[in-house]
Amino acid sequence: MLGTVEHPKFRVGPLVLPAGIIAAIVVLILRILMLTLQVRLDDRAGFTRGVHPRGYVFVCWHNRIIGMLAAFRKFYGKRKGAVVLTSASGEGTVLAQIVAAFGIGAVRGSSSRNGMEAARELTKTLRSGKDVVITPDGPRGPRYKLGPGPVFLAYKTGEPLLMVQVKYSRCVRLRTWDGFMIPLPFSRVDVTMLPLEFVEMEDSSGLESERERVERMMQPDGD
Repeated sequence: MLGTVEHPKFRVGPLVLPAGIIAAIVVLILRILMLTLQVRLDDRAGFTRGVHPRGYVFVCWHNRIIGMLAAFRKFYGKRKGAVVLTSASGEGTVLAQIVAAFGIGAVRGSSSRNGMEAARELTKTLRSGKDVVITPDGPRGPRYKLGPGPVFLAYKTGEPLLMVQVKYSRCVRLRTWDGFMIPLPFSRVDVTMLPLEFVEMEDSSGLESERERVERMMQPDGD
C-alpha cells in the first residue's frame, strides 16, 4: 500500500491507483455481476417477517461477503440501516467505499487498531435500532476462525446474532488467506439465515465457550 490509511494508493501492475478508483471499478463489476446472479434466501431467522424489531448482529465469513452483499441488496428491505466493521487499514478504506455504494455504512477498527472505539460505536449503532455486519474471521484470519467480537457485542447489547451462510453453485477462488470466493455470472447464490441466537451468559467468563459454540454452528459444509 502507498499513501496514508485515510488516502491509500495501491500498485496494480505498472499502475498506482487511489482507493476511490479501485472501489469504483469493483462497484461497477459487482453491479453488473449481481444482475446475473440467482439469489435464493432460506430465512430460518424470520428476518424478512420482522420477528425482531431492533438491531441484528449479522455474521458472515470473509470469503463469502459478495453473497451477503447480493442478499442485502435483494432482501434487506426498509430497515433503519446497517454498518459493517472494516479494518483500520488501507484495504478497509476500499471496503468502506465499496459498501457505501450499496447503502451500508462503515465503522473502522479491529482487535489491534481502534478496537475499543469501534466496539463503542457498534454498541451505539445497535442500540439505535440499526444492524451491524461483521466478518468474524477478518481481516487476516485464520479462515473460519470466529473472533470473540460479535459474540461479546451480542452479549453486551442483548441483540441477537444472525448467522448467514452462503453457497455458490459456481465460483472462482482467489489465492488469498481466506480463499476469497467470487461467484461466476449466472450462477446461483444460496443464502441461509440461521435461527437467531441470543447470547446468554452469567458473566463474560463464559465468552470462550459461547464463541466456540457459534463457530461450530457457522462452519460451512464441505470446505
